[in-house]
Amino acid sequence: MEARYSMAKVTIVNVETGEVIERDETAEETLYRQKIAAEHLANLAFRQELQAAADAAKASATAKLAALGLTADDLRALGL
Repeated sequence: MEARYSMAKVTIVNVETGEVIERDETAEETLYRQKIAAEHLANLAFRQELQAAADAAKASATAKLAALGLTADDLRALGL
């Protein structure tokens, strides 16, 4: 997935004087923002993969226990 960004604005507020400066972000700031966004997307994908693996393991364990003759109530009692 490719993220595309237009030139963003940076707002700097001096809370002591109330002065507000708005400027275009620098190339370095743009690269940093894009890096953080890419890391976030990678982290999200990793978490989704972990959840899918956990769901598959749970389904496998539930099927194996059911094959041993445990009822749905037994599985619920086990937290499955």
